[in-house]
Amino acid sequence: MDVVDAHCHIIAPDESRYPRAPLGGKQSEWATSRPVTAEGMVARMDEAGIGQAVLVQATTAYGYDNTYVLDSYRARPGRFAAVGTFDPLRPDAADALTAAVGDGGLAGVRLFTSGSTVPVQGEWFAAPETYEFWERAGELGITVCLQMRLGPATKQLHAVLEGFPGVRVLLDHLGYPDIASSPARAGAEVAELARHRALFLKLTHRNLERLHDVGKEAADFLGPVVGAFGAERIAWGSNCPAAEQSLPQLLQLADDVLESLPGADREQIFAGTARRLYPGLAVPPG
Repeated sequence: MDVVDAHCHIIAPDESRYPRAPLGGKQSEWATSRPVTAEGMVARMDEAGIGQAVLVQATTAYGYDNTYVLDSYRARPGRFAAVGTFDPLRPDAADALTAAVGDGGLAGVRLFTSGSTVPVQGEWFAAPETYEFWERAGELGITVCLQMRLGPATKQLHAVLEGFPGVRVLLDHLGYPDIASSPARAGAEVAELARHRALFLKLTHRNLERLHDVGKEAADFLGPVVGAFGAERIAWGSNCPAAEQSLPQLLQLADDVLESLPGADREQIFAGTARRLYPGLAVPPG
């Protein structure tokens, strides 16, 4: 199976060259207990049969310093693409974004508005001070990953998507819908977002574990979401090594949960969508 991992993290062993500067001042537990280097990620990808991957900045280790993901991508441009954490509130955000992307630069950026070390959902990603950033992202045609939780900031998400309809936005972890409580209700919540044609979904273990747990009810979530978005707007990401499972196990989890989908849909979710979001990965290795 042709696979692109749209969401994995790497941590460098050399803290002098790549100093830690976690956003929020607190480092995530996984970054210290089970870090994986770029070389280690390649080995895990080979073991799992994954051809290419998107290195997403480990925000809770490096904050806005994207040096390690960039260095790792530049060492293996056919195998990796790099997505860096970005601050859209900085006064020079638009020009800084232009400087950060392009040949040899970031393939996309990530706005980290909530997470394990930033428990309060931020609304700043939709503030007027970010408008120049969003405008420039549209002009540059890059993908903006948005790490957020639906519910507390859904209103702000709608505002951004309506105000800047030309920007490709990739919602990390599907926005953490509450699948465990009600797969059908969570599915309807996510499916409602599909009216924004430039919004894409990133399906990771944080969702797949919940879908696996609910068994046959997973169809009550997947049916509405895949039906509304289409598989061509959904990409799989492992979240390795933030996830405790091995990379082969994470891929198997996704394969099991998505087993009932048509083969063409699975091809899009496991590879096709990621390659459209990140054109640098358009040609499969080998």
